[in-house]
Amino acid sequence: MRTTALLPMLALMAAVSGNSLSLAQSDAGIFRDADLALGEKLIAEHKCQACHQRKVGGDGHAIYRPKGRINAPGPLRGMVEQCNTELNLGLFPEEVTAVAAVLNRDHYRFK
Repeated sequence: MRTTALLPMLALMAAVSGNSLSLAQSDAGIFRDADLALGEKLIAEHKCQACHQRKVGGDGHAIYRPKGRINAPGPLRGMVEQCNTELNLGLFPEEVTAVAAVLNRDHYRFK
């Protein structure tokens, strides 16, 4: 595994291994000021759905597992950052947050 991909995964593992209640509380508002229109544009521009289809088949939505390992906004944002790093997308932090906010709105629905 490439070193650049290892750091976001370690951060995600640390976040997921913590208490889910305190993790959810600490993530409150993470998407509050996110630019949803920008997130939608970036998802289309970077063809996220096509990549997900190649990974899981079908329409690609099987990659979203709201009751799986992504159980709070922080780990969701961490997974988007992992894609950003692995695919060398060059997204800025606010763009990663915008993409994660759209995924939250459309698939995860964390409060």
